[in-house]
Amino acid sequence: MNNASEKEVERILIINYEFPPLGGGGGIATYDLAIEWAKTARVDVLTSSFRGVPKYENMDGIHVYRAKIFFRKSRDAATFMSMFSYLITGFIKGVGLCRKNRYDVINTHFVVPSGPLGHLLSKLFSIPNLLSLHGGDIYDPSKKMSPHKSWFFSKVVRWLLKKADAVVAQSSNTRQNAITYYNPGREIDIIPLAFHPPEIPVVDRAELGLEKDDFVLVTIGRIIKRKAIDVLLKAIAKLPATPYRLLIMGDGPEREYLEGLAHELGIEERVRFLGFIDDGDKYRYLSQSDLFVLTSLHEGFGIVFMESMYCGLPIVCTNNGGQVDFLTNEENALLISVGDAEGCARSIKRFHDDGALYEYCGKNNRKRVQDFYAESVAEKYMEKYTKIIQNRGK
Repeated sequence: MNNASEKEVERILIINYEFPPLGGGGGIATYDLAIEWAKTARVDVLTSSFRGVPKYENMDGIHVYRAKIFFRKSRDAATFMSMFSYLITGFIKGVGLCRKNRYDVINTHFVVPSGPLGHLLSKLFSIPNLLSLHGGDIYDPSKKMSPHKSWFFSKVVRWLLKKADAVVAQSSNTRQNAITYYNPGREIDIIPLAFHPPEIPVVDRAELGLEKDDFVLVTIGRIIKRKAIDVLLKAIAKLPATPYRLLIMGDGPEREYLEGLAHELGIEERVRFLGFIDDGDKYRYLSQSDLFVLTSLHEGFGIVFMESMYCGLPIVCTNNGGQVDFLTNEENALLISVGDAEGCARSIKRFHDDGALYEYCGKNNRKRVQDFYAESVAEKYMEKYTKIIQNRGK
């Protein structure tokens, strides 16, 4: 990071209602950013708690403070009431942190539900606030209560977008949704999610219960309606029993339904629900998989794409969301329409049958993922921090 950034930004408060081990890719990407900032600044994270997770811990030099919340049933998915309670308990803890530490900047992740908390602390303590949009917080077609569908909540989101010192979106799709549905009348920059290259564990297929000749498909994410894993299961049912096998990593409220659907489709022997697994096991399975598939209704960005690209996997995914910023049909992926189980099955089979296309897309993904390494993404944020701090001082 440049010297100007180091002098200007010495204390950062990150507000994100989800942070590892809670939640999905948004929390992981925030963690990756915080690791970089902690090299030159004090970084505090104000997030939410869960049973068995400490109220405070130091993670790689990051000070993580977890506010007590209520009505959360799992690590993978928050409830409306748990998010609402975070605004109250998070505010109380946040006031204490801001009184104790003279933060240079607040970085609020997810306008819903973290946005009001970041705004209040910013105004109460006169700290510049950069608001990061992750996609699903402003547009989720699977949820009846998505803010873009509600007159009241859309007004709240629009107001929060206007009041932040700066707003960044993780993709062009997220920025466009912010403009289309909320018309904030302000500049929204694009800064992608950050990714740290992991160490890939050494493992062989036999250790993971996989056959040498299997064509192993993998999908990763919270098992919620927006991920539309039912479409992927229907695609598997359209493929021959041999050699296709599917691994589903993650947990969530839709798991029981999907296990029943797999049984109904007669593919339960070809599908493994792995549940919540740690990063080490995740990369063990990824390293032995052949293809990453994601049939979600919409993705703001998708850190799981970065993880799969780093492992050199070609990708089959839907064409609706931030992933189209870096995934191009027949260059590093095959893109399908939302809900198209038939098209998904054809694309999976094409990658299996066409070795040249498979190798070409896998090679391109290994190269493309380097654009999202955390160090360069964190520096882009630092430049924005410096700018809004200077603007506040005028």
